[in-house]
Amino acid sequence: MSTTTVTLADGAKLVVTVSGSGRDLVLVSGLGGTAAFWSPLVPLLESQFRVIRFDQRGIGASERGSEPVSIELLARDTRAVLEAVDASNAILIGHSTGGVILQELALQDPSRVGGLILSGTWARPNRYMAELFRSRARILEAAPKEYAAMLGFIGYTSEWLNANWDKFEATIAAAPVTPQQQAVVAERIAALLAFDRSSDVAKISLPTLIQGAEDDLIVPAFLQRELAELMPQAKLRILPSGGHFFPITRADDFMEMLHDFARNA
Repeated sequence: MSTTTVTLADGAKLVVTVSGSGRDLVLVSGLGGTAAFWSPLVPLLESQFRVIRFDQRGIGASERGSEPVSIELLARDTRAVLEAVDASNAILIGHSTGGVILQELALQDPSRVGGLILSGTWARPNRYMAELFRSRARILEAAPKEYAAMLGFIGYTSEWLNANWDKFEATIAAAPVTPQQQAVVAERIAALLAFDRSSDVAKISLPTLIQGAEDDLIVPAFLQRELAELMPQAKLRILPSGGHFFPITRADDFMEMLHDFARNA
């Protein structure tokens, strides 16, 4: 495993981790923005892929920089990571906010991309997420540890969470408690709620798999179905359960879908 730092034009420094060998596989996480989100899956991936993951700007070990945050900027950041590690014909997996980042990246410059997996994501603004994230933002401001607890309860399935309380405790420990951390989350929420590439995603010609879970309470499955309607060339797979964090709670199914996709992309 190796770690490198990518310095961007506005001073942001992104910490990138590369491990394993094989075809390039780039993992882009959601609102939390951490490379650590993917940690449970990395040991399953390293024997077949060169796994590339990173903390997004202002998150974890990466520095914020000065440019206003938008999905367009986060897509440019991701492209800079691909260039820095010389990724080619890469499979890119974006979960939740990571999925909208990858939609934007595919429209900006798909030259290093061999295929997209858009996981638990959406195409354009919608009332459901606007209301949910408004409530989450208020809870974050008033009680950041309860914000983290809420994420655990609505993000994972109850059965999985009941068997993995260490993950819940880690989520609480990582709560954004400082004003600086809360400001980063708030600007990311504003950016994801403003995202709208619904009129353009049909132009994406890359092999694409759209994934979701029927019981996802954060980014519900009807939003993945809508995205699939806007991208008729994409394949759609909705799991019967798994919650929002189904890549973790349904890791075996997630890995099976990835391997099937990689064989054909």
